[in-house]
Amino acid sequence: MATLLRKSEQRAAPAKARTAIIDIGSNSVRLVVYEGAARLPAVLFNEKVMAGLGRSLSETGAIDKAGLARARSALARFGALAREMRVTELRTVATAAVRDASNGGELIRAAEALGLEVELLSGMEEATASGLGVLSGIPEADGVVGDLGGGSLELVRVVAGTVTDRVSFPLGVLRLGVIRAEGKGALDRRVAKLFAESGWSGRGKGLPLYLVGGSWRALARLDMHRTGYPLPVVQQYPIPLDHIGELQRLLADMPRAELKAIPDISGARIPTLPDATALLLSVLKHLGSSGGVVSAYGLREGLLYQRLSAEQRREDPLIAAARDEGERSGRFPEHGDVIDAWIAPLFNDAPELARLRHTACLLADVGWRANPEFRAERGMEIALHGNWVAIDSAGRAVLAQALYTALGGGLGCPEPLESLADAEALAHARRWGLAIRLGQRLSGGVAAPLRRSHVALEDGTLALSLQPHDEALYGEAVEKRHKALAVAFGREPVLEV
Repeated sequence: MATLLRKSEQRAAPAKARTAIIDIGSNSVRLVVYEGAARLPAVLFNEKVMAGLGRSLSETGAIDKAGLARARSALARFGALAREMRVTELRTVATAAVRDASNGGELIRAAEALGLEVELLSGMEEATASGLGVLSGIPEADGVVGDLGGGSLELVRVVAGTVTDRVSFPLGVLRLGVIRAEGKGALDRRVAKLFAESGWSGRGKGLPLYLVGGSWRALARLDMHRTGYPLPVVQQYPIPLDHIGELQRLLADMPRAELKAIPDISGARIPTLPDATALLLSVLKHLGSSGGVVSAYGLREGLLYQRLSAEQRREDPLIAAARDEGERSGRFPEHGDVIDAWIAPLFNDAPELARLRHTACLLADVGWRANPEFRAERGMEIALHGNWVAIDSAGRAVLAQALYTALGGGLGCPEPLESLADAEALAHARRWGLAIRLGQRLSGGVAAPLRRSHVALEDGTLALSLQPHDEALYGEAVEKRHKALAVAFGREPVLEV
């Protein structure tokens, strides 16, 4: 662990501590800087250099000179950037390529000369961190995590919020070309042999394989492009088994120039895609898995998650991130929790829906600083494209509909919401939006009036109850929103003082 701030600089450190990780992988070297809530800190900076440290391992057992030079240059830049960003704590980790290369120590010494203290992770440590990273973003994950790096493939069984069995195989994407060159079916035979010897054959029967790693994320983006998927967010994107076969055929025929034109697929990843696809098909086959689910969270997020207390780990990451965003973008930080409690009596929501409703309330003020003509669009955009986890595409659409309505967008259903969630769920979200809108207008955005009032469904009516000294709050705008909400429930609005 390396602390970057000199004593003379510590007084000028940012109010919120910034942490960072330099990840020296077999394919890329990356710096990520984080700030914010411990449970799900926001990413302030993210940059990678495709150093290809594992490219020559299969032939020579060593990192080639070009890879070493690129990695040294990246480490020098990343160390300097971390100092300029006043990072209070920096963790530098190295994985399979440095671990396995005969000259891996040379790179570690070069990093240490730059003031970076390198942790060389074992295969089991790497696998554990990858599994915890998936659990950080998908707490309910039940299946096998597959983390495909340049030098190795880690498999991790995750269930009930914990990591159980782990294994590391020398099947990194930069090693696969040599294996496949041995002849047709060589890779599948190698996978079958490794799985049988390690006891992993059939271990994922009927369970999803959670896909971690840049090559598999690029494959997901290709599938989104192929199918015209309307939401370009890879976190929790499902890839059915039949889609992977289609992608293998597509990659065999699609010109490289056409692949490079697809948004968000790195040109450096394109050469690895056919091998990554072939490996994925073989892994799914020998595990017996039902298909793939992409996780944008992996080793780095797992390293952060490892350091949390048991209480912090139990926090819902969606709620934690929404609360942080609401506090930064809204007017009154406490308002989200209060308004959720205020509207809750109107809805008999199951736990999963209740957490989405709570999230909508926490984010209900995020469009306030936008141009009034675009507040609804701003809310929808944050819901759909925000860096949320523990929520699938249908959940994002429901959240977007609630915010769109709450921020004045009305009862319409903008694209692409109807293609992501069913009509009943979106209609329910519109009622959330109308209820939030009433609570905001009644209270002016502060908490006290909501704590002194309540709403309820009573005998064909939607009743709003106020204290006598708060009756003046029931102005024309409040009355209008009260009526709109009542109509959405098929009730009559009633004021009780």
